[in-house]
Amino acid sequence: MIYRLVWQATTVAHFLVIAYIALGGFLAWWRPRLVWPHLALCAWGLVQLSGLVECPLTALENWARARAGERGLLPGGFIDTYIEGVVYPEAYVWHVRLAVIAVVLASWAGLAIRIRRRRRRPARTPGTSAAPEPEASR
Repeated sequence: MIYRLVWQATTVAHFLVIAYIALGGFLAWWRPRLVWPHLALCAWGLVQLSGLVECPLTALENWARARAGERGLLPGGFIDTYIEGVVYPEAYVWHVRLAVIAVVLASWAGLAIRIRRRRRRPARTPGTSAAPEPEASR
């Protein structure tokens, strides 16, 4: 029972990580510090696309599935098991990947614009209005 719970929790975590990779840049518009974990996960996603290393979440899920007496994920891991051919047809893999990359880049461009606008705004001190005070006539 516990292994089944571990595998299902890992599946949920996988979906959340993938959603954060795709949309986390927009969360950074709200909280700019969130861009750092987003950048890290995007870099990790690119490493995963290379196929050189196994995702630790995939390894954990396969371990828990084996202990629960279930078969592991397909050789392509989480994406091949739960997303490709399920959420979108396998023939559109590169279309979807390019769309996700475009969404991520758009979120980063929007974040850069928002940060630039914040820096250009004059700083407000508590208790003052944003409008400049009129100059005294001489």
